[in-house]
Amino acid sequence: MDVQHLSAPSRATSGVPRPVARSGVVHANTRHTKCYTVVGNHLAQHRELTLVAIGLAVHIQSLPAGARIGIKCLTARFPESEARIAAALRELEAAGYLERTRERLPSGRIVTHTVSYNQPPQAVRRPEPVRLPAPEPAPAPAPAPTPDKPPPPPLPQPLSPDPDRHRVAADLLAGLRCHDPRLLLAERDVRRLAPGVATWLERGAAPDSVRRALTANLPEAPRHPAALLAHRLTALLPPPLPPTRTVVRPHPFQTCDRCERAFRAPEPGRCRDCGPAGRDAVGRGDSGREVPAVQAQFMLDPASGQNCQPLKKTHRRVR
Repeated sequence: MDVQHLSAPSRATSGVPRPVARSGVVHANTRHTKCYTVVGNHLAQHRELTLVAIGLAVHIQSLPAGARIGIKCLTARFPESEARIAAALRELEAAGYLERTRERLPSGRIVTHTVSYNQPPQAVRRPEPVRLPAPEPAPAPAPAPTPDKPPPPPLPQPLSPDPDRHRVAADLLAGLRCHDPRLLLAERDVRRLAPGVATWLERGAAPDSVRRALTANLPEAPRHPAALLAHRLTALLPPPLPPTRTVVRPHPFQTCDRCERAFRAPEPGRCRDCGPAGRDAVGRGDSGREVPAVQAQFMLDPASGQNCQPLKKTHRRVR
């Protein structure tokens, strides 16, 4: 009994056989006595961290205090890129396993202090924001009243009625269907549109010009030919002709029959200085000397028997 048998088992085996796992992982654990790190399952089995973040957290927790864990140092240690390592550090910081603060030294250099937590502190639960009731939707503005369509402008009317011009206008409208079958007008439409055409004729437009203005560039299938013609008669109305100026021409030049001086007069004759052509025949003698011979005839006053008023003056020619 006092002899130690090293080959003997340390404890007696149970009579009940241990079940053997048919699938899945089988742990062959060995108790560590040095160079080990205790990691909680909350990190090793974290459901939101990526595999790179979990492995990086285990690596950081295994390092001694004061070790450098900058991105460039970790990139030099592991094959992952700087972008993946930086993303893993942000994941650990968001989950509470890392806390990084920056401090500016008196020299102006910025130093980053990193604290690693093997057990994340309880995150302070932020109060839920007060949900304000949704504002009631503003009432829809009342639809703006649709403005009434202004009535079409009235047809132009001639200044002075002229039966002949009105008849020409009516014949022009009635004959439009001969130039274009789409302009077949009813008799009442011809009577209604005739004053507008008469106004065009009154303003000097020729019938052919009016016809071209009414039939040019028609739509393919006009729905209301009379309304189309009324619009054109109103919108394309030509302005009235300007009043004709009366040009006053000066009298032509004439040559005086006596002194042969040039002067303006409507008919040939003598100039103003020479007087009319029959002046020498009255009041001149054979010698060319004018002899006034005036006899005054008086009216006799029946009461006094005296002459009271001259009647007329007569000239006699002295031979």
